[in-house]
Amino acid sequence: MQESQGYVSRSAGPRTNGLDTEMESLEQAHCVACRRDAPTVTADELEELRPQVPGWEVLERDGVARLERVFTFSDFASALDFTNEVGRIAEEEGHHPDLLTEWGRVTVTWWTHKINGLHRNDFVMAAKTDALRRAPEP
Repeated sequence: MQESQGYVSRSAGPRTNGLDTEMESLEQAHCVACRRDAPTVTADELEELRPQVPGWEVLERDGVARLERVFTFSDFASALDFTNEVGRIAEEEGHHPDLLTEWGRVTVTWWTHKINGLHRNDFVMAAKTDALRRAPEP
């Protein structure tokens, strides 16, 4: 899937306590601390969350459910810049993806290593990753 070439670096606003209201979008939400005994998303939660991150594939690799999306770029430098921005938001939220940077494309894969599957945090980060590509230039 071809995506627009532009994205913009955005600093995160003030961090909330991580509790989301129903009206809060995934992009505005923050990751919450996840314990090893936290449950993975249920089928009902998956059905509710997937439409909020269109373009992301739910796949299973090594027996672990993951969210994955490929972003395309016109050159390597743009792909590398995007990779660095994804890394920046990952550090801000304390939740880190697998990133594969190639000429003209970046593959981003989110899942929660601690629970070996998908958590709401993964959907929050997928939405934040998408926002890097749709944000207007300042």
